Amino acid sequence: MKLEQAAKQLEALGNPTRLKLYRILVRAGEAGKPVGTLQENLGIAASTLSHHLHRLILTGLVSQERQATTLICRANYPIMRDLVGFLADECCADAASNPAAGEAAA
Repeated sequence: MKLEQAAKQLEALGNPTRLKLYRILVRAGEAGKPVGTLQENLGIAASTLSHHLHRLILTGLVSQERQATTLICRANYPIMRDLVGFLADECCADAASNPAAGEAAA
């Protein structure tokens, strides 16, 4: 994953409403949630929800699919895993090569 892509995704999740929305979609699983249900869960205007969904869709974190007259939103799990992996992949990588640095920080 590129640094710029991760930064855009983290920026999109940096808004409390979008983060709450994203967590609802992550919890929903592959079935996703209809837009109307999301609006009820969040208690926000349709135009506000549309704005927040648009930001998440632009970064690839969320996808939408029309099923008849219902618009279903889903978390994009591969993209989510890539972002989490990007954040965690190098965890403590420098600590193993420089054990004295950990002591100095303490």
